[in-house]
Amino acid sequence: MKEQINLEIEQLRETFYKISQFIGENPELGHEEFKAAKILSEELVNHGFQVNMGTSNLPTAFDALYDSGLPGPSIGFMAEYDALPEIGHACGHNIIGTMAIAAGIGLSKVIKHCGGKVYVYGTPAEETRGGKVTMAEEGVFNHLDVAMMVHPLYRHEKSGSSLAMDAIQFEFFGKPAHAASSPHEGINALDAVIQTFNGINALRQHITPDARIHGIITEGGKAANVVPDYAVAQFYVRAQHRNYLDELLEKVKNCAKAAALATGAKLETSFYELSYDDLNTNEALSNNFTENLLELGISLEEIHEKGSGGSLDMGNVSHVVPSIHPYVQICNEPYACHTKEFREAAMSDQGFEGLMLGAKSMAYTAYDVITKPGLLAQIKQEFEANRR
Repeated sequence: MKEQINLEIEQLRETFYKISQFIGENPELGHEEFKAAKILSEELVNHGFQVNMGTSNLPTAFDALYDSGLPGPSIGFMAEYDALPEIGHACGHNIIGTMAIAAGIGLSKVIKHCGGKVYVYGTPAEETRGGKVTMAEEGVFNHLDVAMMVHPLYRHEKSGSSLAMDAIQFEFFGKPAHAASSPHEGINALDAVIQTFNGINALRQHITPDARIHGIITEGGKAANVVPDYAVAQFYVRAQHRNYLDELLEKVKNCAKAAALATGAKLETSFYELSYDDLNTNEALSNNFTENLLELGISLEEIHEKGSGGSLDMGNVSHVVPSIHPYVQICNEPYACHTKEFREAAMSDQGFEGLMLGAKSMAYTAYDVITKPGLLAQIKQEFEANRR
């Protein structure tokens, strides 16, 4: 049956190539991916999927279902298709989105023989206000037995971990005054921002090695001869696990509170992006995916372990349903994501071969989950044991 999945995906090779190229040539920012959502969802409709647009009130999100009509597990494939400002699809989301529908369509052609349901989810804005966060919070994925997606990279990597992340903003409100003739009448909001940075820099000595705190000043005054009455700092605060991140975030907030107290400025705190949870890879599911990579011709020596760098909204999904987020190779040079070189790799013929490999590996893995009850039991047992 896996040979049939391979054949079905190969028969649509030209279609998937055109879709990936179209998305790559028409980059759209998060929550503006109307062209990408349209072309992906329309192809799913062409193959018998029932598609709903605007999932979770996100205009460019969608959910698509192919039901075999027979009992069996529910499999979810995650599609991403947002681009980066100015640099376009330098994270290869044109590959990710197309790969998801290719896997879903390939699997849909055989489940009438083995049962189950295939879902493909269009999840917008992974780079910013991750659509999966909202969808997970609203229970969109609760019915799934497993969820998976594959990301392009310069080498093959197993699904690993990611950093939980909060995006926090500190606004300081002071009092303007002439900086030369009457500075004593002012309250310097920029000083409060600077003191916040100083406090956080001192805090770094006392945080665990996995944690990261990095920020910018987005507002710092308009003229050098006026005491700034408004200043804003934005930070990403990250850690290996959500529970430690919650603890660390309170310490970061205290740095801002201390700065406000020291300067006399008023402080307002908010989150300027949605929070991402750490990726909780299901090892049983991940190992099966690796086995299918091997079956498709990748050697074990080519598959590397994944570190914990970066943050993903797939992390939020992984705390709801057993999940994986492995990587497939699309270039021979160690190009970093979010670079022009990686964007070109995502549009290359080698990039497309990575897309096809990832799609087949996901579809094969899903087929194993459906047809091997012992595997699904192992996946679920691990998931329940690791739930936090």
